[in-house]
Formats: sequence, C-alpha cells, structure tokens
Amino acid sequence: MIPIFQTLRGRLRHLYFGHSTSARTWRYGILLFDIITIAYFIVSSMLDPGRIHHEVDYMIALVLSLDYLARLLASARPGRHAIEFTSLADIVVIATLVAPAFFENLAFLRVIRMLRLLRSYHLLKELREASNWFRRNEEIIQSAVNLVVFIFVVTALVYVVEDDRNPAINNYLDALYFTVTTLTTTGYGDITMTDSAGRLMTVAIMIFGVALFLRLVQTIFRPAKVHLPCPDCGLSRHDPDAVHCKHCGRVLNIPTEGEWG
Repeated sequence: MIPIFQTLRGRLRHLYFGHSTSARTWRYGILLFDIITIAYFIVSSMLDPGRIHHEVDYMIALVLSLDYLARLLASARPGRHAIEFTSLADIVVIATLVAPAFFENLAFLRVIRMLRLLRSYHLLKELREASNWFRRNEEIIQSAVNLVVFIFVVTALVYVVEDDRNPAINNYLDALYFTVTTLTTTGYGDITMTDSAGRLMTVAIMIFGVALFLRLVQTIFRPAKVHLPCPDCGLSRHDPDAVHCKHCGRVLNIPTEGEWG
C-alpha cells in the first residue's frame, strides 16, 4: 500500500511542480478550469440568483475537492499547505457549493477563488521563462489581474452583506455596479446603503479601495519600466530606451532586443 501511495504522490508532485510538457499542460488546464468556474460563478449569479439547480455546482465541488486533495498530497509539507490562504479559500468555495441550503447567500463568496490566480507563482515563472512578451509586460499583466480580482472580491462582499438588507441590490450585477461607481468616486446615487453595516463597508471601500484602485489603474496605463539598478545612486526603474540615469546622470547599458531604436 505504501509503495502505491508513494508512486501516486510522486506522480502528483511531477504534475504540479514538474517541468515536462505534460506537467505544464496539466497546470495550464487547471488554470483554464479556474477561469471557467469564475466566469460561471459570476454569470450564474446574474442569470440564476435563486440557485435552484445545483447539479453543476456539485460537479465543480467534486473537481475542486479532488484538486485540493491532490495538491495536499503533492505538497512537501501537507500540514503547512492546508493552512495557507488559498487552501482555506478552496475549503470555503467547496463548502458553499455543497451546502447551498444553508449558505445560499454566502455562496457568492466562491468568487474568492479568483485569488488563486494571484498565487500561481510557479505558472508565472513558467510564462516569464517561455515568453518574451510576458516578461516585457509582466507588471502590467499582474496589475490588471490584481485589479479584476480586487473588484470582484469586493463586489462579492457587497452582495453578501447587502443582498437581504438593501432592496436596490438584487443580484451580483447590482453589487458590481455599486462597487465600480464607489471605487471611481462617480457616485450616481441610484444605489445607496441604507443600513449601518453597509455604510461602514462603503467607508472602508472609499478609504482603502479608492487608493488601491487608482494605484492599480496607474500601473496598468503608465509606460513600462526596465528594472536595472544604477551602480551609483541605486535607482532601479528606467525607461526602456534610457541612456542616462534620470537621478544621477550615469550612463546606463540597458540590454535591449533592438525594438527601441
């Protein structure tokens, strides 16, 4: 029995941490499944807010459970892996999928699985090594992912808190609309918080969210920078076509591929 267990664990470790084509295909497939399930959670919350049919939820829960157990077996430290944030988030997602009768409103916290996209550091490393385009735009891509994840997680929180309290928030789309108008400080006023918990949450979104939202948007749209510490002053971010350090004037030798002339 033990040799079979060790063989299974070795195979799983290869799939989740190996460098072969099959291992990378496996991880890309899991990432694609994550994206599809996230899209399903969001769309279904808009089209089927009552969540009457749960067959798809149960199938997704089964796949997520198998993935969770497989990651646990593949990990070098299963106990430490079990208490990591993404692992705890998976447990929340699975619970909300298999117990809709008890957690109907909290089921929308399953959107928290989007955070798994931020934790796929191994996959990001592979993309960095395999794609020159990804290396050039890595900061923009990560900021865009962070922005999308932040918006939808905050939206899920707004929906969970206000669904039963605020008559203006009837589905996930209403919560998304309120979140975006609050983060952009547009504030049309057609959806407002009427209870103390909602107003406190709105204050928190405006204080912490607006600053983070603007920071992420700025990172996405500002020109890309090259990371190369200046030997004299230590400035590490420069324009891709920079010849001199903007801080101290030292001549720089930034490796390029001839794209900037």
